[in-house]
Amino acid sequence: MFESILLVGCGNMAGAMLEGWLAVGMPESRFTIVDPVREDAPGNIPVLRDLPESGEFDAILLGVKPQSLAEVAPQVAPLAGECAVVLSLLAGVELDVLQQHFPQSKGQVRVMPNLAVSMGKAPVALAESGLASSDRNAVLTLMAPLGTPEWIGEDRFDLVTALAGSGPAFVYRFIDALGAAATRLGLPEEQARRLALAMVEGASALAAQSEHDPGKLADMVASKGGTTRAGLDVLDDGEALARLVTECLRAARDRSAEMACEARK
Repeated sequence: MFESILLVGCGNMAGAMLEGWLAVGMPESRFTIVDPVREDAPGNIPVLRDLPESGEFDAILLGVKPQSLAEVAPQVAPLAGECAVVLSLLAGVELDVLQQHFPQSKGQVRVMPNLAVSMGKAPVALAESGLASSDRNAVLTLMAPLGTPEWIGEDRFDLVTALAGSGPAFVYRFIDALGAAATRLGLPEEQARRLALAMVEGASALAAQSEHDPGKLADMVASKGGTTRAGLDVLDDGEALARLVTECLRAARDRSAEMACEARK
């Protein structure tokens, strides 16, 4: 287990991860936070403006903007020695780029969560370079309180970024569309929004606990000739929804790949 964790940048995502760790009782003393603009942090952990000149950290979490890596890395590298694992939230920054910036570190890990880490409900995609088996297990242990961590090949990281990282925004858009559609058809706007949100929350909770996959659950709700089947027929006609979502994920995946190319320039 990592005992001394340096957060370099504590924006929305790194801050949400910190909230998740503190929520399960990880002591505040494990964390050192460096952020040039943030005034305070979860748990009232002090926020440093500058990196410490020295210190022994066994994990360094990079939460800065990807375009800032070239500027920040030379300052972080002296702290990323052979006992430190570098964990990166930087979208599009691939493992070989991290290796070039932190060649003395124990290993490098790309981490792709989403903001539900603060509640321990996020998928957490992980790709690594250079880690021993024991260190891989330690990373899984560190990430487990945040949701469902999984190791994946880096060749699939752009797609998983689209699904697990960007996915919440797509779900939020669908919830919003459900409420907006009900409003257009006659419900008061606030009532439509409340009902749409409550419905999705309950459906998601049931899907997570059910022995059946979501596709089967949809068919179980829809009786022949009923109201649900009439609505599903619209979504299923010509695989309309499946094709739309495929294009949505394709666009997000391809943009992630483009960002990786930009990070190399």
